[in-house]
Amino acid sequence: MTMRAIRQDEFGGPEVLRLVEVDKPVPGLAEVLVRVHATSVNPTDVWHRFSGGLVGRIVPLGWDVSGVVEAVGPGVTRFRPGDEVFGMPRHPLPAGTYAEYVTSPARHLVAKPAELTHTEAAALPLVAMTAWQALVDVAEVRAGQRVLIHAAAGGVGHVAVQIAKARGAYVIGTASAGKREFVRGLGADEVIDYTAVDFADVVTDVDVVLDPIGGEYGPRSLRTLRPGGIVVSLASPAEDQLAELAAPQGKRARFMAVEADLQGMREIAALAEAGRLRAHIDAVLPIADVAEAHELSAGGRTTGKIVLTVG
Repeated sequence: MTMRAIRQDEFGGPEVLRLVEVDKPVPGLAEVLVRVHATSVNPTDVWHRFSGGLVGRIVPLGWDVSGVVEAVGPGVTRFRPGDEVFGMPRHPLPAGTYAEYVTSPARHLVAKPAELTHTEAAALPLVAMTAWQALVDVAEVRAGQRVLIHAAAGGVGHVAVQIAKARGAYVIGTASAGKREFVRGLGADEVIDYTAVDFADVVTDVDVVLDPIGGEYGPRSLRTLRPGGIVVSLASPAEDQLAELAAPQGKRARFMAVEADLQGMREIAALAEAGRLRAHIDAVLPIADVAEAHELSAGGRTTGKIVLTVG
């Protein structure tokens, strides 16, 4: 049997993405087959489309998924056909969720909260897992700490604000003036207009900085930290050099890459069920319009997430 999926034969712009017929996958040992209802676009998708990302080769795009279990492979006990699930399969390995069906290790998925539609659920996994692992697993954010989140209106940033607030932190976000009220609405205690002032001149005594931007933002963010504080960079492995700058100042810096994690997804689902975490959806497009979705994502002006519906 076949299914529709997005594929590319070469690196390049959004025009290289094509909707084609491919073989429908079969779940292997400890895997489930998911009928995809929705997926979403992340900057890593654009990066992989253009250059192959860190793997440097063409891979099926997409890591976010929300859908219904179609079949289960040998050894699966957590799900049965008909269960609604969401998650981030296989990351950082290829998943290929830009498709009508996708296979996933059963433990890379959790039950979709009834409070979320498939469109809403598909917008969460990669950005929420990134924010959770950076803030909770790496930085160990605690109540009362001061947390600075860059690009606070972006995909990772806007969920990071909500997660930090759920942990009891005092949250400062950087965003343009036009997105100030949006970030405030997420729960941020302060919003710094990075186009008007240098955040490093006005923010002090921070315990944790989440930096999805990289470049000069890393060294400048060190200036905002109190001794013992940490910058968690999501930009690239090159940002590891920040640790060398941070150490003499009595501060820390770490590069982090998100990875699939069952416990983290359970925590994300629990926050969503409690109404404490939602993805803001900037645009919803059918999967056939994936090129347009990538153009929107690459434009850098998206607030929140872009979702692709399937079927």
